Amino acid sequence: MKRIFAASLVLLSYYCSAQSINTKKVFEDAEKQMQLMKSHAVEFDTITVFPRTIENGRLKFVASRDWTSGFYPGILWYLYNYTHNNKWKKAAQYPTHDLEQEKTNRGTHDMGFKIYCSFGNGYKFTKDDHYKEVIIQSARTLITRFNAKAGVIRSWDHHKEVWDYPVIIDNMMNLELLFATTKLTGDSTFYKVAVAHANTTMKNHFRADGSCYHVVDYDTTTGNVRKKTTHQGYANESSWSRGQAWAVYGYTMCYRFTKDKHYLEQAEKTAAFMLNHPRMPKDGVPYWDYDAPNIPNEERDASAAAVLSSALFELSKYSADGKNLLTKANWILSSLVNNYRAPIGSNFGFILLHSTGSKPSNSEVDVPLIYADYYFLEALLRRENKLSY
Repeated sequence: MKRIFAASLVLLSYYCSAQSINTKKVFEDAEKQMQLMKSHAVEFDTITVFPRTIENGRLKFVASRDWTSGFYPGILWYLYNYTHNNKWKKAAQYPTHDLEQEKTNRGTHDMGFKIYCSFGNGYKFTKDDHYKEVIIQSARTLITRFNAKAGVIRSWDHHKEVWDYPVIIDNMMNLELLFATTKLTGDSTFYKVAVAHANTTMKNHFRADGSCYHVVDYDTTTGNVRKKTTHQGYANESSWSRGQAWAVYGYTMCYRFTKDKHYLEQAEKTAAFMLNHPRMPKDGVPYWDYDAPNIPNEERDASAAAVLSSALFELSKYSADGKNLLTKANWILSSLVNNYRAPIGSNFGFILLHSTGSKPSNSEVDVPLIYADYYFLEALLRRENKLSY
């Protein structure tokens, strides 16, 4: 009886905290922050830079080739979707246009992050035929990185002395571009590549407890796995938090397009690993790695929390455990809303604080990150059922 009562109190706490989310107010605040960021962005006499983080007290911009370039226009599209204010549509069109050159860039697997978050959202909200053409060309470019023998899309081209054919769990996020392109064109080629990659990743990236490795290296002659490692996590056998969140999100999305129950089961299992882990903080915002050695004195990763919350809102629609997953999605989102937002008018316009990019590289540790803001707004839109899948 005591356990039931305690569990009820926890659920009541989650429920009450979720009710404290005032979505309208949060978006009003987000508009103010993005207006501030936009004012800093126009100070640069160039059309090829996109805000990514804060470095050495300054707003850091990156070129279109950077994997994070699509998130800023994506955020502006989300503001337009919520407010229906044409000023945000115009604001989004400008950086979206500047990403078009990436549609033929064969040197990256991050075509989904760059193009689908920008042109993909732009097409959803405007039905601009040119955006559709860019999406399709980008998908054609992405599948050139697919190796049929290994059954996966190559991730990185760098560090060739370390990996032969590396595939990172993050790559699951780029499959949405391929699935969407099959829907747009009727050409199943893109769908088949996405399914092959998802199946191979599910076979080789995951441990028995539902957690996943960051990097799996393949031998393209035999298709066999050469080694399993990490790059942004604490250790090869540790569980890097954002990687786990990419997995939950990626396999939930794969289920949306395929209705393959194996994908749903994988998303549920990895979500359970994250949510029920003894080192998951009480506020639902993970440490940067579940196995980081100095927990609780380790940095959090608000970006992992934002990705996870957004994924759980969708997963709750498909899972038999949907009610509980919806509660957890609201719990995490409420923590971000109430405890992780930057004061209005500060931090160059970033919305969330306390994300961690790559602590092993001492890169972007405990700073705002543009993709944290993107998935935070996406989670809010999904919570309010204002974003179609």
